[in-house]
Amino acid sequence: MQKVTVLGTGAWGCTMAQVLCDAGNEVLIWGRSKDVVNEINSSHTNTKYLDKNVLPAQVRSTTDIAEAFAFSHYVILAIPAQTLREKLIEWKDFIGAQTTIVSTLKGIEMSTLLRMTEVIEEITGSKRIALITGPNLANELILRQPAGAVVAAHSQSLAEEVRALFRNPYYRVYTSVDVLGCELAGAIKSVIALAVGISIGMEYGENTQAMLITRGLNEVARLCAAHGADPLSAAGLAGMGDLVASCGSALSRNRTFGEVLGRSGSMEYTREHVAKTVEGVASSNAILEIAHRVGVEVPVIEAVADIVSGTITPVAALERLMSITTASENFIK
Repeated sequence: MQKVTVLGTGAWGCTMAQVLCDAGNEVLIWGRSKDVVNEINSSHTNTKYLDKNVLPAQVRSTTDIAEAFAFSHYVILAIPAQTLREKLIEWKDFIGAQTTIVSTLKGIEMSTLLRMTEVIEEITGSKRIALITGPNLANELILRQPAGAVVAAHSQSLAEEVRALFRNPYYRVYTSVDVLGCELAGAIKSVIALAVGISIGMEYGENTQAMLITRGLNEVARLCAAHGADPLSAAGLAGMGDLVASCGSALSRNRTFGEVLGRSGSMEYTREHVAKTVEGVASSNAILEIAHRVGVEVPVIEAVADIVSGTITPVAALERLMSITTASENFIK
């Protein structure tokens, strides 16, 4: 048994806390909201984010960030990706040399085009950084439905150490040393899920969705390959697995946002009516710029980025995709 700190009391943070607790760990969750923290401590629920689901009684919560960092040298990040830099600068003095930081964040920092683990390393200087990613929808995982994930770190020993924290009877965790591939694939899939959601909102069916998912996976694979990542990462839980879950489930925030956008054709309307954090929206232009830097053509990602930026309508974007000249269907090149 280990002591583990989770930073973030949203749906994903609390779900990670349950997974860690069910793996035999003692867990403390940090959050900003006193009401949410008090509810977790008094009734073991978080009705704002997790409906009526009950967390393990052993899970405790606090609003004291100093207490959270002092509790454990394993810290799990479950906060919005675009707030990471700001929060790490605020927390830097609490991070010790032996602290292991595990990112659960899927996104690209808009201002720098850095991946989340790169932001962590830049701000903290830590070398004990890992990430956990895969097809994990919080609303299903909180019900203890079987799921899989991959822990990636730059050393196999650290990946195995972190895997041991999470592995429990319903959560099957693999390891990888391809941090770049796993992290990039996890960020890109959010954009493809937006594209699929948009097509559903436009009342297109399974054929259109299958085309977008398959060609989207091709873009994931080519972008990862251009950065020297392991091609198998795109085909594994971090890539194809996460893509299937995010595109295929109505529980996916990115797909749900896309559906409203596809129906309305308006980013302004969609932002007003879908209040949840949607990382594909925040990261789409950054991922497109990353693709341009390495000379990889990504028409699905580009279409989503242009829709999000308001430079093209969903209808025009799909027409543009369908007009692109086709060639040999080569998965990588």
